[in-house]
Amino acid sequence: MSAFKHPDFNERMKAAASARKTALEKFRERPTASDPEFAERQAGKAAARAARDARAAERRSARAAEKLAAQEAARLAAEAAVAAREAELREQAERELALKAEQKALRDARYAARKAKKR
Repeated sequence: MSAFKHPDFNERMKAAASARKTALEKFRERPTASDPEFAERQAGKAAARAARDARAAERRSARAAEKLAAQEAARLAAEAAVAAREAELREQAERELALKAEQKALRDARYAARKAKKR
């Protein structure tokens, strides 16, 4: 196996020139705007971009609809809780009134019995 030979200056210059030449050829091979293949690729990219934007808009609108539905559900739950609390308070007030009426009736009965006993 032979040892690595260090390239001299001329060989390095040739290698650099050939690299520049291949890069220039590669650049020249790029399609131009008048190329039908280029136009087709650009149209495909535009269609893909439009589809991606449409899907993103659909996701945003779905998220907004979900958020509105969640807010509506929370509002309805809060209204139901308020209504339940009001009903509970009404029932409690009615029970207190009934209790006071019962206590008054018992008190009046005791008073009437005391009065009847004195006569």
